Amino acid sequence: MIVLDAVGAGALPDAAEYGDEGSSTLGNVAQAVGGLDLPNMEALGLGNVMPLAGCPPQPGSPAVAGRLLERSKGKDTTTGHWEMMGIVTPTAFPTYPHGFPDDVIDPFMNRTGRGVIGNKAASGTEIIQELGEEHQGTGKWIVYTSADSVFQIAAHEGTIPLEELYEGSRVAREILTGRHAVGRVIARPFEGEPGHYERTPNRHDFSLEPPLPNFLTTIRDAGNTVYGVGKISDIFAGQDVDESSPTKSNVEGISRTVELLQEIESGFVFVNLVETDMLWGHRNDPVNFHRCLQDFDRRLPDILEALHSGDLLVISSDHGCDPTTPSTDHSREHALLLAYAAGRNAAGRVHEEGELADIGFSVNSWLGGKSPGRKLPGRLIEL
Repeated sequence: MIVLDAVGAGALPDAAEYGDEGSSTLGNVAQAVGGLDLPNMEALGLGNVMPLAGCPPQPGSPAVAGRLLERSKGKDTTTGHWEMMGIVTPTAFPTYPHGFPDDVIDPFMNRTGRGVIGNKAASGTEIIQELGEEHQGTGKWIVYTSADSVFQIAAHEGTIPLEELYEGSRVAREILTGRHAVGRVIARPFEGEPGHYERTPNRHDFSLEPPLPNFLTTIRDAGNTVYGVGKISDIFAGQDVDESSPTKSNVEGISRTVELLQEIESGFVFVNLVETDMLWGHRNDPVNFHRCLQDFDRRLPDILEALHSGDLLVISSDHGCDPTTPSTDHSREHALLLAYAAGRNAAGRVHEEGELADIGFSVNSWLGGKSPGRKLPGRLIEL
């Protein structure tokens, strides 16, 4: 299961309620770059997901294609990944467009022994340029948020050691419960000099614990090992992830995925490739967003070659982050779906009216998990 983070497949019916009407990450990127150049994904069936410039439909493509509806209220990483595993979030996680209240900030400062600057909604790359020098001079945390349910803490690695930043994030996670239970606390380390600050790859996410059981639970109950690559373990707060391989780049994540497919005989490899979101979607850069997809496309043959006969490969996304719109935030979009069973040909079949939970439902079935009955949503993707 490979999640191409933020590679949305067109606005959901309620996108206007989120200010995202007209967003279409894949479709608009395709237009912006004069047509997608993703030959391996095209051959697999990407053009069957939706109309895409430069990526025509393939009537005989080997993968089942489709667009998946998100039932949860939200458009963030946690909500999307959780729903893939059968956890629908009926009430959106809290957001703080005007900053966090005193009953959050005061105990955070008291318990960490450091002050706070910022405390507003902001672009992460911009706020470190704005406040980085003051942060280095005072030792205060830079706290900020976005349109998502996140409490983000930025700190220069030369001013506050990484482990102290992580411990401060754990403190914030303990504070942010109840009505302030944000989806994620994110440690955002950076380095450099005033006017030239840059984030480092040492980001770390501290998520809420997901409700149990979910499809990760049923997959493990059937005797399968769950391998998380990238930030999967963070997203699920370490629950039901047996072995975690944190990564600092998509290149590292793809290589680790191929290694696991070559090494293990069975189990569930769950992968998040974050750079389309973190580096290019939020920075409104469709050209490099496309180049990032091309990097994945070039390695897709290696992933396919590493599959054993009877293995199932699912490629999807968790939300959108359309880099062609004025907003730098996530967008409320369908998830893409490509599902390929090694040794079978889906002959261009389309999974109609699908939902995100169909992924977990199908993976659970594929790996011999018990039927969840009515406890968890989803239906089978016919492969």
